[in-house]
Amino acid sequence: MKAVCVCFEVHLPLPVRWYWPREGYGEVHIEKYFDMEKAFHSFTKLAGNLETLNDTLSKSIDNGGKYTFDISGVFLEQCKWAPELIDGFKKLDPESASFAASPYYHSVCSLFPDLEEFREQVEKDVRTIEELFGHQTRTFVNTELLYEQRTIKMLKKLGFKCFISEGSHNIMNGYDPMYVYSNAVPTLLRHINLSEDLEIRFSSKGWPGYPLIADKFASWIASMKGDVITLYIKYDAINTHLEKDKEILGFLRDIPLCLEKHNIKMLLPEEAVEIFKENGLPSLDSKMTARYGMHNLLGNHAQHLFMHELVDIGKQLKRIEDPVKKREMQRIYRYLQQSEIFLEMNSEERRLGYEKAVNDLSILSDIERAIISEARK
Repeated sequence: MKAVCVCFEVHLPLPVRWYWPREGYGEVHIEKYFDMEKAFHSFTKLAGNLETLNDTLSKSIDNGGKYTFDISGVFLEQCKWAPELIDGFKKLDPESASFAASPYYHSVCSLFPDLEEFREQVEKDVRTIEELFGHQTRTFVNTELLYEQRTIKMLKKLGFKCFISEGSHNIMNGYDPMYVYSNAVPTLLRHINLSEDLEIRFSSKGWPGYPLIADKFASWIASMKGDVITLYIKYDAINTHLEKDKEILGFLRDIPLCLEKHNIKMLLPEEAVEIFKENGLPSLDSKMTARYGMHNLLGNHAQHLFMHELVDIGKQLKRIEDPVKKREMQRIYRYLQQSEIFLEMNSEERRLGYEKAVNDLSILSDIERAIISEARK
């Protein structure tokens, strides 16, 4: 038997404002540093089709489909603008729809020297999932599919049974990830090409695989050797395909039946790691990886400087005694850990990346000033 695990990332970042230092001599608050109007626009664009997508997945589940959702805390907080969206996920069959945990703020805190911040954000996310969906999460996905071995031991202590990360070339040495891999927490690695066929190329008429129908996709998987293929796909990318045409809905509805024709089952990740034998992969002990490579997160001086300042601010925060002030400043501090902030500083358009870095570091400087001032009281 062969299996497929499908995990959707449901996340929209809180975008950083273009910020001018002259604004930085007053009270700190979320709207001062983040563009809430832009966030609302992005959320509304996705929310308009979210009910349609979830209804389609419900039909897919009726056909034998199983899906895992990695929903960020940042997105869940934005659902205050449309609380009914959470109900859409709640309505999915709990036997066939599970929820993965991740750092609550879609944060890169797993790269901090001290993993205390990482542990706190993971525990916050686990509590939130249980409170909202009544689900005890057993699968973990790090922000940007980050893999760094020292986090795995902590995840084991926190009770996770499965870990999903990027199947990058430096980890796989040129092979495709097709198995459950031995680790302190059994590990599944994203099949990059197949995931991006659905995430990026599906609606591209210039792609040789177009049009991609469910039976064709299932036949590709059937021709591959291995036990389990892990697909990790951004939900807003599926929404982008939906805005171009409706074919993605038929694909999602039919894929379980087409896989079944080839004796391929859809499983939840936590089920897959229990069913299949673990395979050794020595590179997991010594390598790091992330979606599209670590250099995208920490590939230039500005990104390293931003990371250094975040670590230093975390130390300063501990000195604040007023619990209300500390809570608000900590929330802003954690939003500033979003991976998208790091990615924007490494833009392919170098001038834009530089401008983003100057802007982001100006914001960080202002919040650090406020935190130091409060800590001295």
